[in-house]
Amino acid sequence: MKVELARRTAPKNWTAVTSSPHFVYILVAPLFLVLLAYVVYPLFQTFMQSAQLDGRFSLANYARFFDPEHPANLEALWTSIILSVLSVITCGIVGVTMAFLLERYEFPGRKILTVLAMVPMALPPLVGVLSFTFLYSESGIIPRTLKFLFDLEQVPFSLKGVWGVLVVHTFTMYTYFYMTASAAIKGLDPSLEEAAASLGAGRWYVWRRVILPMLTPAMVASSLLVFMISMASYTAPLIFGIERTMTMQIYLSRTNGNLDMAATQSTILSVVSILFLLLMRWYQGIRNYQNMSKGVSVHRTEVKSPLGKYVSMLLSTIGVVILMLPILVLVLISFSEDGTWTVQILPPVYTVDHYVELFTDSKTWKPIATSFELSFLATVGNVIFGVAAAYAMVRLKFKGKTLLDVLIMLPWALPGTVVAVNLITAFSEPNLFSFQQVLVGTFWILPLAYFVRHLPLVFRSTSATLMQMDSSIEEAARNLGASWWYSFRRVVFPMALSGVLVGTLLAFVQGIGEFVASILLFTPRTTPLSVEIFQRMYAFEFGTACAYGVLQITLIIIVLFISRKVTGDNAGTAV
Repeated sequence: MKVELARRTAPKNWTAVTSSPHFVYILVAPLFLVLLAYVVYPLFQTFMQSAQLDGRFSLANYARFFDPEHPANLEALWTSIILSVLSVITCGIVGVTMAFLLERYEFPGRKILTVLAMVPMALPPLVGVLSFTFLYSESGIIPRTLKFLFDLEQVPFSLKGVWGVLVVHTFTMYTYFYMTASAAIKGLDPSLEEAAASLGAGRWYVWRRVILPMLTPAMVASSLLVFMISMASYTAPLIFGIERTMTMQIYLSRTNGNLDMAATQSTILSVVSILFLLLMRWYQGIRNYQNMSKGVSVHRTEVKSPLGKYVSMLLSTIGVVILMLPILVLVLISFSEDGTWTVQILPPVYTVDHYVELFTDSKTWKPIATSFELSFLATVGNVIFGVAAAYAMVRLKFKGKTLLDVLIMLPWALPGTVVAVNLITAFSEPNLFSFQQVLVGTFWILPLAYFVRHLPLVFRSTSATLMQMDSSIEEAARNLGASWWYSFRRVVFPMALSGVLVGTLLAFVQGIGEFVASILLFTPRTTPLSVEIFQRMYAFEFGTACAYGVLQITLIIIVLFISRKVTGDNAGTAV
């Protein structure tokens, strides 16, 4: 810290303001106002619309929802809950098991598997569904190949129904469990397991009563994330033939003009999501164990058996193929000519025109430019308010801190469909928070949705970094005469920059790939990249759709690479 800080003193009046115990409320008031305007108010408006009939308060819409004689909504609710719970279970089994094997054992192929285990993170949900459709659906490459090789009348298998959705969800979402569990396993002390084993505990007992309880915080965070993403899943159930889910029902009600029922469905989906959040918090409270040991590093056990090595090499090869196939098939089909791939096993005609058009054809480039613009605007807001909220939560003392934390994380507990319907309900008419403008159908509704959805990413990433910083450094700057703003700008922000950058990059990429909220809010003039991919696929323009998908994947890989360079091996675990 240079002596220059002492010369950067603030005016006496401003110093008096910043030293006042009420100054903190001047800082947090805009945060509460933004959250009230764009999180609480839309949620409240959706509930009010769901509870009205002919301008009067009524629960008729809820009675219709739960009417056993018209079970579509109830079936959709139970289907969504069951799919989400099963997705949490399957992702947890795959993610935690993979983390344990890769962190605890040394075997041939481990290093390459450790790298490739993160590959599914490069697949946005919509693009991941596309790749699995091209690979494993009834008309997919692998079933058609097996049919041809064995001269079968029908394909031997195909992904469809609940199993199809679960496979896609597991592949695209297990990384959330893998990342958090890997970080937690690295911090476990092997002496705890050794002590349990010396007391006569078997391997299964040690795993169930020692290791899993220590992973509870990581498991809860991952379970919440997977549950919310699964509840918001739209494309996978649609393509794999599940007729009724809550997101589909909301989309149908919205497109059919039945806004009251869409609001009712959104409110019920919000309640379910928030209840799951509370359930996970409760479980974490009763099962959270802390490691009180000296933090001895974990040593991997080498597989020495010749048979074990051969088996591990075989399984590693299979794992590499499974992890890489979805991306490789997207790259392959991105070079296929639109409209030529029908009953053949592989596309018969190839071209590079799709990639040329991405950057030369204004019509093809427009969705890309639109997504970049929408996501950039939303991310700027995320950085401003996310960093401010993180600083307030970590460094300031004020009444209402718990409420602020809940309000910021609330959008993360709501599916994208619900956030979209909330904004539609709140801003379909002029009001104070929309500056007396109708936002629905305009350019600004999309960046607003992205801002609300991804604010928790910047907030959590920045908070994690600030918690690791020694607050005495900032105090030293203030004691040398630096103003609050100067010490924040020249001391706090540079030191927290790595966490801010990671959250910013993740929010930006998530905005570019956002589909569930976009499908309800876009207009022909503001069609984002994700919606364009969806439309191209249904127009049988598979080559163009996959070229867009490869562009998304490339961008995400670049972001993940930068994030790891900035924060090291723990990149991504903070959020």
